[in-house]
Amino acid sequence: MTLLSVLAFAGNSLICRAALLHSRTDPSSFTTMRLLAGALTLLLLARVQRKQTLGRGNWLSALALFVYAAGFSFAYVSLSAATGALLLFAAVQACMIGFGLVAGERLQGHQWLGLGLALGGVLILLLPGLSQPPLTGALLMLSAGVAWGVYTLHGRGAGDPIRVNAGNFMRAAALACALSIFFLKDLSLDWLGVGYAVLSGAITSAIGYAIWYRVLPHLRAISASSLQLSVPVIAALGGVALLGEPTSLRLLLSAVAVLGGIAMVIAGKRADRPRLPTD
Repeated sequence: MTLLSVLAFAGNSLICRAALLHSRTDPSSFTTMRLLAGALTLLLLARVQRKQTLGRGNWLSALALFVYAAGFSFAYVSLSAATGALLLFAAVQACMIGFGLVAGERLQGHQWLGLGLALGGVLILLLPGLSQPPLTGALLMLSAGVAWGVYTLHGRGAGDPIRVNAGNFMRAAALACALSIFFLKDLSLDWLGVGYAVLSGAITSAIGYAIWYRVLPHLRAISASSLQLSVPVIAALGGVALLGEPTSLRLLLSAVAVLGGIAMVIAGKRADRPRLPTD
C-alpha cells in the first residue's frame, strides 16, 4: 500500500506537467478541477464504506492542501516533472524530518548514513543533471512542499482518513474556486486538460492520499519522509519515458543512491517501533 501511494504521488507530477505542457488548460482551472474531482471521489468512497466513523476535516488542513495544490500547478508551468518533484519532496522531507527530530525521534548511525546517501542522491539528480530552475517556479514548488508536509503532519489522528480528506478537499476546492475567479481573465479549458485534472484528482490524489493516510500511522515521521524521497526518482524516470525529458548515467546513479539510502533507513526499524503520536 505504501508503494501504491508513492507511485500516486509521482504520478501527480507527471500528470500535472503533461496537462500544462500538452493542453490549453490554465493552472488555476486545473487546480480547481483536480480538487473537485478528489472531493467527489472521496465522498463516494466514504459513502461506500458505510461506517460510522469520525472525521470531517478542518480549515487549517484545507488551507495547507490548497497552498500545496495551487503552488504545485503554477510551478509546473515552468518546471519539468523531475525538477518539480525534486524541489517538492526536498521541502517535504525537510519539514517532516525537522518535526521528527523536534518530537524526539532519533536515528542510529547507519540510518544517518542511509539518510545522507538518499539526500546525496537527490542532490546528484538536481544539481549536475538538471538546469537551474526558474526562481518563481522553484519558490512556488518549495512552498507547495512545505504545505504538503504541514498537511501530512496535521492530518495524523484526525479520524477516518477518507472522511477527513473528503472534508479537506471540499474546503480546498472552495478556496480554489475563489482563486479561479481572481484569474478569470486567464481562463482556458480543453477536454484533454479536464481529463488530466480528473485523473489527477480522483486517482493519484484522492485514492493515493487515502492509501497514504492508512499507512502513515504505522510509520515514524523520519521514515515517512525517507520513503517519499523515492518519489523524485520515480517522477524523473517517468518524465524520461513519458514526457521525453533527457536521461543520463547520473540519473541511474541517483536512483541507486536514493533507493539504497531509503533501504538503510527502513532496515534500522524494529518490529516494535513506536508509532506516530496521534494527539
